[in-house]
Amino acid sequence: MELKIHARNVDLTPRLQEHVEKKVNKLDRYMPNIQDVRVDLAIERRKQGVDQAIAQLTVRNTRGVILRSEDKKQPDIYAALDVALDKMYRQIHRYKGKRKRRGSRYAPQDAELAVMEPLPGETVAEEEEEEEKMAIVRRKEVPLVPMTEEEAIDQMELLGHNFFIFYNAETARIGVLYRREDGNYGVLEPVVS
Repeated sequence: MELKIHARNVDLTPRLQEHVEKKVNKLDRYMPNIQDVRVDLAIERRKQGVDQAIAQLTVRNTRGVILRSEDKKQPDIYAALDVALDKMYRQIHRYKGKRKRRGSRYAPQDAELAVMEPLPGETVAEEEEEEEKMAIVRRKEVPLVPMTEEEAIDQMELLGHNFFIFYNAETARIGVLYRREDGNYGVLEPVVS
């Protein structure tokens, strides 16, 4: 497992680096075949109030699965990292549940699941309960009308949604417009790989 630590407005002291390495190296026990982990640490300076620590984890495994977690609500970088790791454990729990689900086209080999340790506080009953909760309950066809990104923003706002699928008249591609946490917008453009 390759670990990359990126720091912005944070002194990456040996103590902090050791703390990150110690915590992140435990992920390998709960999710096999981790290829690399990227840890982004930052301190956001604020004009008023307390500075805000940001910790973001991105985990990639050899199958191409990408899991991401982030925390922006802690004043301390160590606490932000710990919260982001807790969120990553929940992401791994969901990933494991999806992999174990019967009928999944991504059914894992028994050997791979056998090496996965249960997450801290995880029980088999919780996994089975989560499996039963998840199901596609609605399928909807969406007519795509050619429009610009600005028209798509207007349409999304009119509908009151956080995302909107549209056919981009300028690029002749399908796009997914979404509202970001900072209030701005983003566009996802699918590419077949």
